[in-house]
Amino acid sequence: MTALLLGVTGCGSDAGAAVRPADAPAPTKIVEQTVKSALAGMIVLPRGFVADPKHTTGPFSTETYLANFSAEPALDRALLLNSGFVEGYRASRLSPDKKKRYVVELFKTATPAKAKVLQEGFWSQEPRNHPFRVPGALSNAHAAYDAGTEKNEAIAEASFVSGSLVALLSVRQSAPLGTTIRPDTALISDLTQRQRTRLTTGSS
Repeated sequence: MTALLLGVTGCGSDAGAAVRPADAPAPTKIVEQTVKSALAGMIVLPRGFVADPKHTTGPFSTETYLANFSAEPALDRALLLNSGFVEGYRASRLSPDKKKRYVVELFKTATPAKAKVLQEGFWSQEPRNHPFRVPGALSNAHAAYDAGTEKNEAIAEASFVSGSLVALLSVRQSAPLGTTIRPDTALISDLTQRQRTRLTTGSS
């Protein structure tokens, strides 16, 4: 990046003191810092889905996760601390018709054993009584009324551990009251299997 040097020429002041070149501030080189994460290249996204302008995609630390994504900050802080959390990455995408939102989060922990404990800690925070078959993963699907949006909401979600990584995946969609809506278990099953394959064949 090229530094911008501003020349300042003084013609004197009311007190008669001249502005000397030495009095001008030294030029400042502005360095753009971009946070990069190796986890970004491990994310699998659904084909045809588009960028989600209302939800963050990118790396997160413990503090940014707690501030922006956690529903139970105190509990999640303890879980992340105990897991030896190293870094995380979150990606969000919308279906072309904007009716479905897909989110995947990866958490890198200190060891595979701690990854398993973190996964179980996250998964047990909410009642999940409607599992469906996703080999090698925890899964749940349900539809319910969302008082916040005053709409019916359907959620299909899954979670698995690959080495020291925990993956959380979900597909959410909403519809007006009185409209039948079903969780997209087919999409989340496909994405979970492809994400498992990516993490298994890639470096973690």
